[in-house]
Amino acid sequence: MAKKRNILFRNISHRRFFPLLIRFSVWVGMILFWWVILSLSVDTPSEYRLRHSTDDLRREYMLMTERYDSLTSIIDNVVRRDENVFRKLFESNPYDLSADLENERISLHEQLMQMENTELVEMLDSRLQNAYKKEDMVLRSSDDMKYNISTGTLSIDCVPAIQPVNNKQLTLLAAGKKPLINPFHRTMREHHGVDYLVPEGTAVFATADGTVKTLSEKNSTHGKAITIDHGNGYETSYSHLLDTRVRKGQKVKRGDIIALSGNSGLSFAPHLHYEVRYRDTRVDPVHYFFLELSPEEYQRIIRIALSSMQSFD
Repeated sequence: MAKKRNILFRNISHRRFFPLLIRFSVWVGMILFWWVILSLSVDTPSEYRLRHSTDDLRREYMLMTERYDSLTSIIDNVVRRDENVFRKLFESNPYDLSADLENERISLHEQLMQMENTELVEMLDSRLQNAYKKEDMVLRSSDDMKYNISTGTLSIDCVPAIQPVNNKQLTLLAAGKKPLINPFHRTMREHHGVDYLVPEGTAVFATADGTVKTLSEKNSTHGKAITIDHGNGYETSYSHLLDTRVRKGQKVKRGDIIALSGNSGLSFAPHLHYEVRYRDTRVDPVHYFFLELSPEEYQRIIRIALSSMQSFD
């Protein structure tokens, strides 16, 4: 009798347990389902902060992008206007030095790729020999200069060694010693100096110690001009001046203000024409800026001089 009651009790317990288990599972499943829905649709405070932490950066990026596009458009417009002015002023296309250098590098690379190893070795040996020769010439020239300085026959202060105007940014150089287009005759003519595009009234400096040799008046081709004799065969001249600040026979030191730049004489635009003469021979003034130029700046100013196509006198 007791066994029958136990069996009956277990049967009743099983019939109650399974429905309860099923209900519990359903409720748990519904709770999990809604928890997933809520977690996907609603952010917690920490998630919200993380999700929107980059909003300000994104907005700032969009503003900077718009500003960059606007500045790029303005710069392109300025470049086009500059090219138009260049073409109207010089009747030629602007000179793109970077493109030329890139073309030279590409051409050299292609040439080297086509050469055999023996040819490369021979070319390298030839260039090394030339470099050794140039090094020997520089050393001998340096020794001669040191000897002349030590014996008193040459003073370094009397050698033109700076630019005649303030041009630390190396942006004012307009022409070098080479054939250039004459602005008045529109023909190629040898240009024996350097033109600096500077406003009227810009201070002009003596590039070395010396004595004022000549003062020219406005009615000459060079307009108001100054020639300084530095001794040891060196002379410098400064042309198309607005006004002079020295007198004939006056002693000057390197860096002294000797004049103000102008547009006098046969001048296409306000500028300073500067020349260096050594033993009555005009030399390229660009090579006489060594006292204030680093090797990198010297290379840059050489490139600027090479890019010039037209003189201003």
